[in-house]
This record gives sequence, structure tokens and C-alpha cells, in this order.
Amino acid sequence: MEKLKKLRINNNYTYKNIADILNVSKTYYWQIENEKRRLTYELALKISNIFNLKPDDIFYNDFTSKIK
Repeated sequence: MEKLKKLRINNNYTYKNIADILNVSKTYYWQIENEKRRLTYELALKISNIFNLKPDDIFYNDFTSKIK
């Protein structure tokens, strides 16, 4: 999830900052960003709200590249 990582870094968030906002552990968030854990729709919405974007703006390309 390269776009998610870039958004986090460009907005000066750490893994822990985002994890705290989402109310998950730092490890759990790291696993999402590094594709070790599946992203739920609920978390996709929460993450997109942090960056004031729509979920598709962040995750659509990652999702479609996996189903081809």
C-alpha cells in the first residue's frame, strides 16, 4: 500500500500516530500498511477520513491490481 505509506509520511504521521487515531495497535496498523493484514472496510473509511479523501482515492489501485 505504497500510496497509504506516502500519505502518512507526507503528512508527518508515524505508525503510532495513525494507530492511535484508529484505536488499534502500532503493529496492527503496520501490518495493514505492509499488506500483512487485510484491511476492513471500516478501517478503510477511518483512514480515508484522516487524510480527507475517499477510500477509493487511497486503496482502489491496490485492490484492482490484485484481482487481475
